[in-house]
Amino acid sequence: MPELPEVEVVRRGLVSWVRGRTITSVDVLDPRSIRRHALGAEDFAGNLQGARVLDVVRRGKFLWLPLEEAAAEGPGRDGAGSAGSGGPAVALMAHLGMSGQLLMQDSGVPDEKHLKIRLRLSPVDGMPEQLRFVDQRIFGGLFVTSLVPTSDGGPGGLGELPAPFIAEEASHIARDPLDPHFSFDSFYRRLRLRRTGLKRALLDQGLVSGIGNIYADEALWRARLHYARPTDTLRRAEAMRVLDAAREVMLDALAAGGTSFDSLYVNVNGASGYFDRSLNAYGRENQECKRCAAAGLVSLMKREQFMNRSSYTCPVCQPRPRNGRW
Repeated sequence: MPELPEVEVVRRGLVSWVRGRTITSVDVLDPRSIRRHALGAEDFAGNLQGARVLDVVRRGKFLWLPLEEAAAEGPGRDGAGSAGSGGPAVALMAHLGMSGQLLMQDSGVPDEKHLKIRLRLSPVDGMPEQLRFVDQRIFGGLFVTSLVPTSDGGPGGLGELPAPFIAEEASHIARDPLDPHFSFDSFYRRLRLRRTGLKRALLDQGLVSGIGNIYADEALWRARLHYARPTDTLRRAEAMRVLDAAREVMLDALAAGGTSFDSLYVNVNGASGYFDRSLNAYGRENQECKRCAAAGLVSLMKREQFMNRSSYTCPVCQPRPRNGRW
């Protein structure tokens, strides 16, 4: 499943193509891909046609396009196509799921086998005309949602035009490590109160968003900490170290275009990322620990079952804590 770096790669790709353009028509080719839009395909298309895309925003793994509405019709609209507090009222929410792809393509490009939704955009010289949602496994989808004020008054997420509004479905999750408004003090205070294992805490989207299984393993390896380390024993410097490691590994993944293990994750131009070539922990069972090998030590990476998934650690430079219960 795409994690924060992969979704941020998509966001950065989309914003240069769609911001400021108007959605001129909508084709829903598979209603399953708008199942989260309860009022169905006609209402979905009606909400989007004529709307102008203001930005592309991400918090954690959530992605949405705030819209300037063409008409002030329907519940919750105030006549100016904006929320009563002065911001956009609605957004197009994208959930990529396991295999969802948002692709910018010209109209002459043949439809993909798993094309589910097509948005036609107002013409701009040199830019593709269509935004296509492709999804092989149909776990993802698009839907129109309301925007609500953020609880802390800061921007809803990472975007080009920061505004204090967030998609309603994302309002329950914490800020992510790449968010300039992320508060380490708040994170550390709540982390210590969790009384759980460190990796479980990193995967808790209510504590810190955007860190999934792959990047949690990579961050813990860089920080030399074991996933079972009890959070209530973490010193401030250790918590800072693991957050810095998470931020660094995600920035490295961004520079590589994300992590692609197969063709199901690609950017908006259809290209795969290559950060999988730089992984130090995830998927490296029985391979040498790169850090230990560089120090002249012999240590093989270990794989353990964790929350119906796997965790990869080095038994030498990431020793399991004696009081690790998770």
